[in-house]
Amino acid sequence: MDAITDVHTTTGRIPVRDVRPVVDCGRRPAKAVVGETFQVTATLFGEGHDVVGANAVLLDPDGTPGPWTPMRELAPGSDLWGAEVIAGETGHWTYLVEAWSDPVTGWRRTAGIKIPAGLDVGLVLEEGAALHERAAAGVPGADGRAAVLAAADTLRDDALPPAERFAAALDPGVTAALAEHPLRERLTRSLPLPLLVERERALFGAWYEFFPRSEHGRGDASEHGTFRTAAGRLPAIAEMGFDVVYLPPVHPIGTTHRKGPDNTLSAGPQDVGVPWAIGSPEGGHDAIHPALGTLEDFDAFVARATSLGLEIALDFALQCSPDHPWVEKHPEWFHHRPDNTIAYAENPPKKYQDIYPIAFDRDMPGLVRETVRVLRHWMDHGVRIFRVDNPHTKPVVFWERVIADINGTDPDVIFLAEAFTRPAMMRTLAEIGFQQSYTYFTWRNTKQELTEYLTELAGDSAARMRPNLFVNTPDILHEFLQTGGRPAFELRAVLAATLSPTWGIYSGYELCENTPLRPGSEEYLHSEKYQLRPRDWESAEREGRTIAPLITRLNRIRRHHKALHEIRNLRFHQVDDDAVIAYSKRTGDDTVVVVANLDPHHTRQATVSLDMPRLAPSEDARVPVRDELTGETYNWGRSNFVRLGPGGAHVLTVGPATRIGGSPA
Repeated sequence: MDAITDVHTTTGRIPVRDVRPVVDCGRRPAKAVVGETFQVTATLFGEGHDVVGANAVLLDPDGTPGPWTPMRELAPGSDLWGAEVIAGETGHWTYLVEAWSDPVTGWRRTAGIKIPAGLDVGLVLEEGAALHERAAAGVPGADGRAAVLAAADTLRDDALPPAERFAAALDPGVTAALAEHPLRERLTRSLPLPLLVERERALFGAWYEFFPRSEHGRGDASEHGTFRTAAGRLPAIAEMGFDVVYLPPVHPIGTTHRKGPDNTLSAGPQDVGVPWAIGSPEGGHDAIHPALGTLEDFDAFVARATSLGLEIALDFALQCSPDHPWVEKHPEWFHHRPDNTIAYAENPPKKYQDIYPIAFDRDMPGLVRETVRVLRHWMDHGVRIFRVDNPHTKPVVFWERVIADINGTDPDVIFLAEAFTRPAMMRTLAEIGFQQSYTYFTWRNTKQELTEYLTELAGDSAARMRPNLFVNTPDILHEFLQTGGRPAFELRAVLAATLSPTWGIYSGYELCENTPLRPGSEEYLHSEKYQLRPRDWESAEREGRTIAPLITRLNRIRRHHKALHEIRNLRFHQVDDDAVIAYSKRTGDDTVVVVANLDPHHTRQATVSLDMPRLAPSEDARVPVRDELTGETYNWGRSNFVRLGPGGAHVLTVGPATRIGGSPA
């Protein structure tokens, strides 16, 4: 029987403070996906020596509470309680924490001291009998209720020794019944907090970016690929285990100030231009570039991808070439200088003379309507994922309105924010609706950088921002890849694929393409942004110039191991070499341990010290582990020696704990 004294109060008789996860003080929902495990925590405590209990309660989109999950104190004396919960369907949920005084457990503690000492024995036993009678009223099952009432009768039986009477209250059946249906006094509930549960692809997936215009299968750098020819690349992408194919803009490209190879300002008649310079007399954001084919060809491309288990992600870049129909039809959507020219885009020192940015202040409602119309047009043609270009250069409130409109009717549509910008803007974009975000992963290469940044992403940040770890993009070829050779490419693939549930590569990564435009630049030489770049995939495979087999293996490991489908379960472990990193992920019985040499130039030897309570029942346990990259098996314990070649890694899966003698493997 619950005795509620304070419900939905600021403090309550049992103070429930700092409930987490919480986003924007509860004004916006925390995020999860179907089947994802996440932790609800709260600081709570009773008065004096009261024993308290607590649980986390999820309420589904209909407001129906599910089975409550018991919370436990995470560290003795901390007053911080937590429980791991799972939401089972998509939609807008809520969650709260209930706390109460637990008089039965408190009585057990007192009785366990007083009865052996012979203090107030009769009074203590009578108090226990009365408590168990009250508790029995709240036990719904006949068997459990009978067990609790029988304990009350025994506690009152003066013919029995006190120890035997007390033992009846400790009976396993009584303990189980009251654990499931405790006597709760002074029950206090926190205010409910919102939780948005989305489909699994919002958190887990492997992305592959490529330019259809470079795929025609004949190695001719002057021949423009089409959707029909590019569809021939899809089986290989699917075979590598990718889930999402991301396409740069597929719309008509303007000719005014068209860029030539390597971003030159003097394009020739055969130069194809930049796909992000959207719009020409052939159409704008809702049109297909004529050189790629027709809308029917696009539909066939999407259908082929779907048949291979691939989703299409389409780039949405809210900007225009000077030739876009909007420039004439909606001049109010652009910023006009005093000389009446329209300002082109700049990101100093970069200049984009072929692109006009959008100005929002004169007609934001009109821009929202048109953006929603364009997005729904592509949704009607099978696109359910949009990678949004530079969302941080547009008003946050604009995206909030657009995404709310789309997800209000189509909650399965996913938006990825391409926002390499200030942390506050990235967090806010995630809070107002973007399901995923690019990250700073590309620029985090040392053990300290990776540990600190991924700990942040897996911590409180995970309730609002889901990371997509792209190892490279058409804009970003990091110095680490430029100078590290093949080991650097292999290493970064292992890290991205196992640190985050979602990762991605841009085409050519599997060939270890690493030539920059110039020293100190992150731009590619002969960047595919400005020209066609066909690749001879067959020769690369035949000559062993590809790391596609490693990428394939990584994606298969990811699909097989549920632990790699989550971000909040990431834990780092100690290693006595700053060039070697170790971390683990655990979900249920599935555990994966990764050890990687961050040095792409030298072999490293180190001792890995594992946090065994997270991996095995006891500190001295030895567990069999299997390297999923090589198939080798070892027996690992708390301390383990590793020797890894340049950029090398172990991706270990953990089996049942065993006790094996001898030194660490």
